[in-house]
Amino acid sequence: MAALNRAKILCVDDEVRVVEGLQLTLGRRFDVRTATSGAEGLELLRREPDVVVIISDMRMPQMDGTSFLAKAKELVPDATRMLLTGQADLDSAIAVVNRGHIFRFLTKPASPSTLTEAVEASIEQHRLVTAERVLLSETLHGSIRLLTEVLGLANPVAFGRGNRLKRLVAALIDRLGAEARWEIEVAAMLVPVQTLALTPEIVAKIGAGQPLSEAEQAAVDRGPALLSELLVSIPRMEVVREVLIAARRPLRAPSPTDDAFKRRVEHGAQILRVATDFDALESGGESAAMAVDTMRGRAGRYEPAVLDALAAMHGRASGREVREVAVSGLKVGMVFAEDVRLASGMLLIARGHEVTPSLMARLENYPPRTVREPLRVII
Repeated sequence: MAALNRAKILCVDDEVRVVEGLQLTLGRRFDVRTATSGAEGLELLRREPDVVVIISDMRMPQMDGTSFLAKAKELVPDATRMLLTGQADLDSAIAVVNRGHIFRFLTKPASPSTLTEAVEASIEQHRLVTAERVLLSETLHGSIRLLTEVLGLANPVAFGRGNRLKRLVAALIDRLGAEARWEIEVAAMLVPVQTLALTPEIVAKIGAGQPLSEAEQAAVDRGPALLSELLVSIPRMEVVREVLIAARRPLRAPSPTDDAFKRRVEHGAQILRVATDFDALESGGESAAMAVDTMRGRAGRYEPAVLDALAAMHGRASGREVREVAVSGLKVGMVFAEDVRLASGMLLIARGHEVTPSLMARLENYPPRTVREPLRVII
C-alpha cells in the first residue's frame, strides 16, 4: 500500500494558489510535483518520466490543458491524465474525454476526498495499463521467441532469417519510433512461420535470395493469410496479423479517415516490408549499400521515411566487430555472421541467429571436431 500511496503525481495550473492547494491536499499521500505552465510541466516530465498521474487545469495561457495533456501523452504515454475544469469548460472537457485524451475530469472546486479518490482510481488505471503492456511486450514476446527458437532447430535457414529481421526491425523502430513496437517485432519473428507449409526447395531459394517461379511465389504469397488464421485464437494479436498481411500489399497512401489502428498497422507493415526486402537482397549477395540503392529504385514501393532510416543506418560504420571463435568461446548475445555447419556440410544454424543458452548447450553436446570451426560471430 505504501508504494501505491507514494506514486508520483504532477499537478499543473497557472494559478500558484491552486497548485499550492493541490500540493497540500495530495502531498500527504502521494509524491507531488507541481508546475505553473504547460511548458514547465513538459520539462518536468522530460526529467522525471516516472510520473504516474498528471493533473492539469483546462484554462492556462500559452498552452491550455488539452494541448498540454496531448503533448504529455507523447512523453509519458502510460501516465494517466486528469483535467480540472470550470463549469464554462464543461463541454470542451467532455469532448476531450470522448476522444480518449484523458482518463477523467473534475470540475472546480473539487473536494479533497473527491480529488484523492480520483487520483487513486487513476493510479489503479496506470497499474492496469502497464501490467497489460508488460504482459504483451515481455510475456507474449518471450513466448513467441521461445517458439521460434524451437522451430529454428528444425528449420535453421528460415528461422535464422527471422532473427535477422527482428534485429533490423528493432533498429528501424529505434530510429523512427513506433507505437506498436512489440507487435512489429513479433510480426518479424513470425515471418518464418509462414514458410512451414513451403517445400524445402522454396525455403532454400528464399534464404539464398534467389528468384522464385510464379507457382513458388504464389505459394509464398499465401503464407500471411495462413499464418493470420493461426493467430486468430490468440488475444491482442490483431495488429500483428494485419501487419503481416499489409506488408505484402502495395504501399498505401494515408487517408484522413484512418483511425489509430490503421495507422499503426500501415506504419508497422512498412517497417517490416523494408526489413524483409533488404534482407532478401543481402542474402542474394548484394552489399548493404547496393541493396539500399536497389530499393530506392523501386519507386512507390516503400514509405520514404522508413527507407531513409535504413539508408542512414547503412551509410556509416556499424560499430560491430566480427571475430572467429571456437564453440567453447561462444557467449550469449553474440550473433552468427556465417552459417554454422557440421563437418559433413549439413546446415546446423543459419547466419543471423543470436547465441542463446540453449543454442550453446546444443553445440557443446556435439563431439569434438563435429562442428566446423572457427565460428564467425558478430560482437
